Amino acid sequence: MAAKSEKVVFTGAEGQNLAARLDSPQGEPLGYALFAHCFTCSKDIFAASRIARGLAEQGIAVLRFDFTGLGASDGEFANTNFSSNIQDLLSAVAFLRRDYQAPALLVGHSLGGAAVLAAAGDVPECRAVATIGAPADPAHVAHNFGASQEEIERVGEAEVTLAGRKFTIKKQFLDDIASQRLENRISELKRALLIFHAPLDNTVGIDNASRIFIAAKHPKSFVSLDQADHLLSRHEDAAYVAQVLSAWAGRYIAASTTEARTRVESTEGTVVVRSSGAGRFTQDIEIGKHRLIADEPTSVSGGLDRGPSPYDLLLAGLGACTSMTLRLYAEHKKLSLDKVAVRLQHSKVHAADCADCETKDGKIDLVAREITITGDLTDAERQRLLEIADRCPVHRTLESEIKIKTALTAE
Repeated sequence: MAAKSEKVVFTGAEGQNLAARLDSPQGEPLGYALFAHCFTCSKDIFAASRIARGLAEQGIAVLRFDFTGLGASDGEFANTNFSSNIQDLLSAVAFLRRDYQAPALLVGHSLGGAAVLAAAGDVPECRAVATIGAPADPAHVAHNFGASQEEIERVGEAEVTLAGRKFTIKKQFLDDIASQRLENRISELKRALLIFHAPLDNTVGIDNASRIFIAAKHPKSFVSLDQADHLLSRHEDAAYVAQVLSAWAGRYIAASTTEARTRVESTEGTVVVRSSGAGRFTQDIEIGKHRLIADEPTSVSGGLDRGPSPYDLLLAGLGACTSMTLRLYAEHKKLSLDKVAVRLQHSKVHAADCADCETKDGKIDLVAREITITGDLTDAERQRLLEIADRCPVHRTLESEIKIKTALTAE
C-alpha cells in the first residue's frame, strides 16, 4: 500500500508550536500510531522515518514529531526535561484525537521509548506500546554527559556534546530524570507490549530490555535486533522493525477500530463513561468529541490520580456554569466585567450545624463557593452578580428535586 507524508504543526504543553509529520496510507487508515524519537534526535531520524513509512504502507497512519527545542519545533531545549517530553507527547495525542483519531499504538525509540511507557496510562485509547532500545530508567541518559555531569551539578548547567552537536543541559534535567520511577508505570501498563533491543547496543545496554520485560505483565514480547546499532542506522534493521511491528500491532489496531465502530458513541447532550482498565477506579469519559479521565486520588486505595474525582467533576460543572452565567448577564447588562474566578470545595457536615437546612438529622453535602470578580463595577453591580450566581442552571439543578432513572442494557 502506497504511503504519503505531510507536514503538520500542533501546540505543545507549554504553548510552543511543535513540528510534526503525518505518514499515512493513500486510503482510510486502519488506525493511528504515535512515534516518539530518541534523546536529542528529531522526527526525521532515519529509524523514525523508515518505521513510520513501513507502518503507513501497512495501513497504519503514524504521527512523528519534534519535542520542544529539537528539530523544527519551537522552544528552548535547555528548559525541557523528561516530564515536559511526556506532556508534549500527550499534546500530540490530543492533537490526533481532535483532528484525526486517537492513537491505538504508541512507539518510542530510546528515551522516547521511556516516554511512551510513562505516558501510555494517560492515553485511554492506547491498546499497544512498542519500545526500541529504550532505557528502563530515564536517569540512564545521564551517562551521556560524561565528565560534564559534575559541572552540571556544581554550576547548574553545562554545554554537552551529543552526537556531534552541542546542547545545554541544566541541573533541573538531572533532577527530573532522577525522580522518575518508570518501572512502577510499566507494571501498571495494562497494554500489550513489544520490546525491540539490540544485544550489541552500547548506548542503552540489553539489560534495560530485561528490566522492562520483567516489570511488565502479559501480553509482552521481546524481539532481538541481532547486529543492529542503537540508532538502527542500517536500512535492513529499520525495515525489519517496521515489518515486525506492523504485523504485531495489526491485531490491536484492528481491535481498537472495531471497538470504536461498535461502542456506544457520545453525541451532543450525552456523556459516556467507561472503565479504562488502567486502574481500579480510572474511567474514560466521552463528551461529544471531547475526552476526559476521571480517577480517585492516591490517598484512596487503588486510586492512581490520573484525573479528577467524580466530585471534582461535579464542582467543575458548577463552577463553569457559574462563571458562564455571570458572563452572559454582564454582557446583557453591559457591565464592565473583566474576569471571573470560582473556587469550590465539597464536604459532608452535620445537618444540625446547618441553620437554613430542612434536614436536621445525619449529614448533608455542603458546597462552599467563593467567587472573585474583577472589573470596573459598583458595589450594587457586584451584589447583583452575586445574586445571579445562584441562578446558574447547574446550581438550580443541584438544589431541585432530581430523579435518576437507570436501565441495564446488553453489550
